[in-house]
Amino acid sequence: MTHDTARTATAIDQIAEAWVDTLVDLDPTVGTYIGRTEGDGRFGDFSPAGHERFIAEAQQVITLLDAATAVDDVDTVTKTDLRSTLALDVESSDAELQLRDLNVIASPAQGIRDIFDLMPTDTVEDWSNISSRLGAVPAAIDGYIETLRLGIEKGVTPARRQVREVLAQVRRHQANDGFFAHFAADASLKSGNLPASLANDLNAGARVSAAAYRKLGDFLGGELDAAATEEDAIGRDLYALQSRQFLGATIDLDETYDWGIEELGRMVAEQESIADQIKPGASVLEAIAFLDTDPSRKLHGTAALQKWMQETSDHAVAELSKTQFDIPDEIKTIECMIAPPRRVESTTRVPPTTSRARAACGGLCPSASPNSTPGVSSPPCTTRVFRVTTCRSVRPSTTARHSTRGVASSPERRATPRAGRSTLSA
Repeated sequence: MTHDTARTATAIDQIAEAWVDTLVDLDPTVGTYIGRTEGDGRFGDFSPAGHERFIAEAQQVITLLDAATAVDDVDTVTKTDLRSTLALDVESSDAELQLRDLNVIASPAQGIRDIFDLMPTDTVEDWSNISSRLGAVPAAIDGYIETLRLGIEKGVTPARRQVREVLAQVRRHQANDGFFAHFAADASLKSGNLPASLANDLNAGARVSAAAYRKLGDFLGGELDAAATEEDAIGRDLYALQSRQFLGATIDLDETYDWGIEELGRMVAEQESIADQIKPGASVLEAIAFLDTDPSRKLHGTAALQKWMQETSDHAVAELSKTQFDIPDEIKTIECMIAPPRRVESTTRVPPTTSRARAACGGLCPSASPNSTPGVSSPPCTTRVFRVTTCRSVRPSTTARHSTRGVASSPERRATPRAGRSTLSA
């Protein structure tokens, strides 16, 4: 793939650039993800009014794109993909997915808390931004509750099992020894001492943030639990919509499920074959137990784990970029890190793939299968993670079609996050 760095900006480029600016203004956490730090001290508006503004802005961009003419292939990719993304956001809004946007992995209940993991913490300015954002948590939570409450009024609610699992997460955040308290108490600079006044502000922000999550927990355990649906599945139509939102493409769901079942069988057979190679006659679980007791196959200490992750990640990126993907140089650098033990959560974390509409666990968890049978219990979509690691993709802060010219990418959905996550369980 060739990057034309001398390419003159077109009208469609300008529309895309302006949309990134608008998006960062509407949802500053997106700015944090993509390296735009001007909004790091605040949150967007999670209330119904905030959502309506977002949709109005998205519709305006769609109108501008429809009136613009592509002058080259780059424009064609930008116009097609950005318009498709925004149209899906509007379609999701029409389906009122924002009113049931609560799940155990990627919803505002996690996003409001998780964004603090991605904020820089080296300087006084960094911690001042964090202090300001901590102070903004109550308003963000209030807006989120207002949206979910509107869902109750309209009869658009998430599954009760999702509500109860998220409630468990929220209760940990509200605790006196929860994330916010430790986060503020552990504040330090890369060089020098943190001003006492700022430390006091951080502690105050931690208290109001924990109180906001306590308020969210009371709402979840009371009003929303009472109104939530017993049925886990969201139905084929919403599943298909969320599949398009998640994948950026329309697929044949039945064919895909048939293929997935075949692949599962193939992988199980391969696991059993490898287990037999590790220890003749052993089952998969027996092979795992055997490896766990082999000292030569263990990493000792977090430094060794971080080194192994870094070397493995660097090798994977280098090899994949040779034969499988066009990976721009700007995003080939990965910094693997290990979260402090006190900040480990019991959910996986993923960067947002859409701006607003992520409901019912993205529609892609086992409990949201389009083929789920009403009245038949399916496993709750929860993932226990005992060791959380972080891999940050490091690149210059850019906008619009950013560092991937010529690749189908929209500023909102495909822009490479400033920091993404991967998880290891042990």
